[in-house]
Parts: sequence; C-alpha cells; structure tokens
Amino acid sequence: MKMRSTVLAALVLLSSVAAGSRPAFASDDVSRESVQVSGQGVVFGRPDRLDASFGVETSAPTVGAALKVANAAGARMRDSLVKGGVAKADLQTSNVTISSTRKDDGAITGYTVTQGLTAKIRKLAQGGALISAAVTAGGDAARLNGVSFAIENDTALLAEARKKAFADARAKAELYAREAGRPLGRVVKVNESNPTYWGGAAAGQDRFAAADAPVPLEPGRQQLTVTVTVEWALDPK
Repeated sequence: MKMRSTVLAALVLLSSVAAGSRPAFASDDVSRESVQVSGQGVVFGRPDRLDASFGVETSAPTVGAALKVANAAGARMRDSLVKGGVAKADLQTSNVTISSTRKDDGAITGYTVTQGLTAKIRKLAQGGALISAAVTAGGDAARLNGVSFAIENDTALLAEARKKAFADARAKAELYAREAGRPLGRVVKVNESNPTYWGGAAAGQDRFAAADAPVPLEPGRQQLTVTVTVEWALDPK
C-alpha cells in the first residue's frame, strides 16, 4: 500500500506540472489523496461599448490665458458629446495638469495646460461620428489619446466560459484518475482566476479633420478567457 501511494503521488504531481497548475496533492489535509488541475474556457463576443480618451492641450504666456483656452475647448468637446447622445454620467475628467516651459537659463517662457476626458459610447454605430465631432469642436487644442472596446453585458459569455473551463479541468482530472487506477470522487475545492479579455484595444490618433468625415471604427470581437483550478478527491479503488 505504501508503494502504491508513492506511485500515485508521483503521478498526480506530474499531472499538475503538465497542466500548468500548482502541484496536485496540495491540500490542508495531507492524508487526503486528490488530484488538482487547471482548466481553461475561451469564448468570443462582440463589444457593446466604446471607450474614447480625449484630451485638450493649450499653451500661452500666462497660466490664466492657457487655462481659459483649455477650459473653453474642453467644454465644447463635452457639449458635443452630450449633444450626440452620450450621457453625462458616462463622461469623466481623467486628469488636469499645468506645466511651465523654460529657457536654458531656467527663465519661464510660458505655460501649458492639459486636460483629459474619457467617454463611454454605448451606441457603437455612432462612435466614429461622435469622436470626429468632439475633436472638431475642440479645435486645435483637441487631442484623441486612444480608443478601446469593451463587453459590458458579459454575463452569458462568462457563464459559457466557466462551463468550458470546468469541463476542461474535469477531463484532465478523469484522465489522471484513470492512469492512477482510481475513481474520481467529489469536488473538494474550486478556485477561479480573474477573467481576462483580449482584442479590445485600438490605437489612438492625434486629431481628425472634420465632423463630416467620421472616424472609421471596427469593433471586431473580443476573447474572454476563464481559468479555474479544481481539486477532486480520489476515491478508494
């Protein structure tokens, strides 16, 4: 019996290495014989939200003058987005900075003000037109730092990914149990890592010329991955 337990321990330890998970037999109860593996579930979904990161940058001889121009440009951009249907609750100031420009001898020659604004655009079909209109409203002070897509309503996708991840883990555990000549018992422990999303980022552009030339946007699809680590008890043969 001692020899058999040693062989079994070596087998499940090998399984954990092959599955890329923590070593099997990892248990608070050292007397319990178990197998622990990781499973992964991957699904794809179409984004339902566009996040746009806008900015304003102005320079002037005085702080007051630079701030006045920046505030006016930022207000026009916000008004343009709200007029286009973006809810005020989906607009958020991301940063405000004031810096000075200097000569080589340290003397101040002027001031630069930057402001950041993020917008959650839920009507993707209008995203390109809204971005172009906002940048046009901001004038030469406007900046677009980048856009990204997100899946906000991901409940069904997460459920599907979790089922796939658990099924993947079970298949691995059943294989190792068969190799060990033992029936797979009850689930002892389940641990899920944070779900990951891929394929939602898009590069930013510095500026767009006119509101009548909407920014071309392709939401594509995003990959959602769930990783779960499951420990099963090994029943007596």
